Amino acid sequence: MYLSKLKLWNFRKFGSDNNLFEENKLRNPDLEIDFTKWLNVLVGENDSGKTAIIDAIKLILKTHSVEWIKLETGDFYNNTNKLRVECRFDNLLPKEAKNFTEWLWIKGKGDTAKVYLKIVLEAQKKNDKILPFDIKAGSDNEGHTLTAEAKEYLKTTYLKPLRDAKGELVPKRNSRLSQILQGHEVFKDENDNHELVKDVFSDFCEGIENYFKTGNGWEKIKTDLDNFLKQFFGEEKESTFNITEQKLKNILETLKLTLEDGKMGLGSHNLLFIASELLNLERKEWDGIRLGLIEEIEAHLHPQAQMRVIESLQKQKGIQFILTTHSPNLASKVNLKNLIICSNDLNGNSNTFPMGYEQTKIEETDYKFLQKFLDVTKANLFFAKGVILVEWWAEEILIPTLAKKIGINLTEKGISIINVAGVSFLHYAKIFQRQHSPKMKIPVSVITDDDIYPEMEEIKKQVQIIKNETTMRIENQSVKVFMGESWTLEWALFKSSSLSESFKNVVKTVHSGTSEFEDDTQFESKLIEKLKNKSLEKTKIAYQLTQTIEEDIKKEIIINKEDEYLKYLIKAIKYTTNGN
Repeated sequence: MYLSKLKLWNFRKFGSDNNLFEENKLRNPDLEIDFTKWLNVLVGENDSGKTAIIDAIKLILKTHSVEWIKLETGDFYNNTNKLRVECRFDNLLPKEAKNFTEWLWIKGKGDTAKVYLKIVLEAQKKNDKILPFDIKAGSDNEGHTLTAEAKEYLKTTYLKPLRDAKGELVPKRNSRLSQILQGHEVFKDENDNHELVKDVFSDFCEGIENYFKTGNGWEKIKTDLDNFLKQFFGEEKESTFNITEQKLKNILETLKLTLEDGKMGLGSHNLLFIASELLNLERKEWDGIRLGLIEEIEAHLHPQAQMRVIESLQKQKGIQFILTTHSPNLASKVNLKNLIICSNDLNGNSNTFPMGYEQTKIEETDYKFLQKFLDVTKANLFFAKGVILVEWWAEEILIPTLAKKIGINLTEKGISIINVAGVSFLHYAKIFQRQHSPKMKIPVSVITDDDIYPEMEEIKKQVQIIKNETTMRIENQSVKVFMGESWTLEWALFKSSSLSESFKNVVKTVHSGTSEFEDDTQFESKLIEKLKNKSLEKTKIAYQLTQTIEEDIKKEIIINKEDEYLKYLIKAIKYTTNGN
């Protein structure tokens, strides 16, 4: 069995001011999210709802660890008085279904019949006091109360974000390590009849007792102690040293887990802790859900360790994981179909967007392309409030400076500029295009040139038709194409009324080793020649021009927002930062 769907009504930031029921009918949820059977990775900017999703699952299913999980008044959206959390489980095996016979939901008949389990938490508060509630299950919207035994089979394994991995692995009362071991089939239900208690620990206790009776001078401690006792009691009293309790739980709480070589930093402790939690999820005799919730799995791990961990988790079968991460390294390594983007639109409304085949416009060829080329330098698009897709390095280098010059700081706005190294925009654009509602409202600008040589004006109409067809394929939902009215970015800069002089000076500096650009009357023809044979130092020019604009202390460089050659860049920047 696995958690296939989560629905939230008025939970944390996912809510509305409407009642849960409208005309005696449960209204549509404020968040509905589908999970894959194995690995699910929640990515997105801060405060986009990743933790709220994890907390909602913990709240309704609880966890194997000894921690107090309770509903609080702050969990109710915007001071509403009712909230609802609903989980649906699919693919129940017979040995799993038997634990929930009274609450199962069967759809279809005969060989096509499918069994589902729907768990519901519905809570209400009055005068800032949360009223008592039960966890229920059933096919209808109300359900029937789950027994304590049934709830045990729904408990998850949870690793919090700022986890003290070192503290969890050292001996102490109710240590997480002792909890994991007690739940493992090696120790489960054995209590004090386990050989560790009857044989190993009993011999240890006897040895301790004998140690203080004879040998090495330790018997003097016992002799002196007995003398005091004789005086206190007024009669012969004999003391004995032994271990407090010969119980399995106490023994397991004294265990410490380390690496054999003793090399234990924060990262090693974290990896060892994650590995020990996997023991809890791989119990052979366990007939309940095998669900691991891990927040910020990258905590204390360097990039290569992150890669190894996520590769390992992707190979696990029979265990479902729901992870959160802020790491572009992990986001680039995970199979795109396993990613779920959590996003706030420009109005602050949050939603989630699984990247699975059925939810997006992405096709199988796109998945293969993106799996190969969507590396860590591009994966920050999953965490952005807006995205600008550009062809090459020159645009990536120049656009942030151009934006600052017109009063827009792209970094402060949370905008990512992604260099696709060519014109393969469509593959990336489909990430932001959905098959069904809700649609993604992350504004995406595609910046490209018309690639028409100055002497190709006679066929400009035919080329423009082809370009328009390409634009129509790319433009969809929040993705907009901004095409320059000129050959290349460099040609636009040369023709620009705002940056032409600065551009020409930079070109002369970068290509100062030759005499090609010394004659201003020949500048245009030489520029055309170098653009055609691809010998112009575009990246160096973009970098130097950026420096020139940024070092414009006297503010002599003024960007005319109506500059017909720069207008497409300015429009793209504005669209990405404010959605229009």
